[in-house]
Amino acid sequence: MKTLEDFNFENKKALIRVDFNVPLDAEFNVTDTTRIEAAKPSIIKVLEDGGSAVLMSHLGRPKGERNPDFSLEHICKTASEILGVQIKFVSDCVGEIAETAVANLQAGEVLLLENLRFHTAEVSGDSGFAEQLSKLGDIYINDAFGTAHRAHASTTVVAKFFEENKCFGHLLAQEIESIGKVMETGEKPVLAILGGAKVSSKITIIENILDKVDHLIIGGGMTYTFIKAQGGQVGNSICEDDKMDLALNILRKAEDKGVQIHLPVDVIAADDFSNDANTQVVDVDKIMNGWQGLDAGPKTLENFKEVVLKSKTILWNGPIGVFEMANFAKGTISIGNFIDEATLNGAFSLVGGGDSVAAVKQFGFEDKVSYVSTGGGAMLESLEGKTLPGIAAIVK
Repeated sequence: MKTLEDFNFENKKALIRVDFNVPLDAEFNVTDTTRIEAAKPSIIKVLEDGGSAVLMSHLGRPKGERNPDFSLEHICKTASEILGVQIKFVSDCVGEIAETAVANLQAGEVLLLENLRFHTAEVSGDSGFAEQLSKLGDIYINDAFGTAHRAHASTTVVAKFFEENKCFGHLLAQEIESIGKVMETGEKPVLAILGGAKVSSKITIIENILDKVDHLIIGGGMTYTFIKAQGGQVGNSICEDDKMDLALNILRKAEDKGVQIHLPVDVIAADDFSNDANTQVVDVDKIMNGWQGLDAGPKTLENFKEVVLKSKTILWNGPIGVFEMANFAKGTISIGNFIDEATLNGAFSLVGGGDSVAAVKQFGFEDKVSYVSTGGGAMLESLEGKTLPGIAAIVK
């Protein structure tokens, strides 16, 4: 696996695919700088070597139209402050204007190209467009894990024009290494904590990780499909009736493979999907009609804590309750605290997937776990066992 540590960038122009698809407010201010900060180490390495950096990214979904709302110029000021370098900007990502801007770039300088997705050829993976991009650098670095599952021109196709002069950036290398620790090299016992609303969205992940893990905690809305499939009463809780046979099949497969599945035994039930609803603690399989489970109960959390603290490698994907409502956030916060304690005791912990990452940020666990993945869809496809096109293109 080639990383940018295998190259010296002195007098070289590095073409870096970053993920600057960041949220903006109504005045086009960046509201979450995580992805820009994550790209900083790779960019700084290039500059410190005596090279220059040409950054390419998408922002939003302009669908091939030059919509000024999606211009990457909006993020130049914030990105410049984070990098400590005044970023130059060019109003296109290919063609004469881009090539001239790159030609004039001096060592130690950073140039940000305009939104790749102003061209439909980016998303379609057009080879001619990728070749135009390839003219803008001597070495190609992919540091955008969030788009590594897309076979787009800038994430995958462009790599073929660089032969040996291509590598992973710090961020993408860290992502690959972290997922590898969970899926391949993790110290046992290995635990996966899967939450979220639906079994259907996690089927392939569950089936793929049953060969990798020793314990599997299932929480969140998924719980109730498993409980009802086993004959339990789930009241008005979210439940995929058409996935109950699948849930039973997962339980059988886990038993055959010696994987211990841990389901909630009690829940916080509510008489309405509202933070102000009436609540009570009930057995997970005895939820009354008109009531729905919205968070893990106290006995469940005791059981989960025991499993988390004896694990040496931990993957967390998906919240344990409706954490967006304060009265149903305790389960998710507790899981974060348990993982924090396990990590302090030497476990490796990886958090990935949109909602669990949002929860980790909201409740201040970012620095208390080993690694927080920056890529939602890419992370999930990795856990499903898929080879991501953006990674395969560098390894070739």
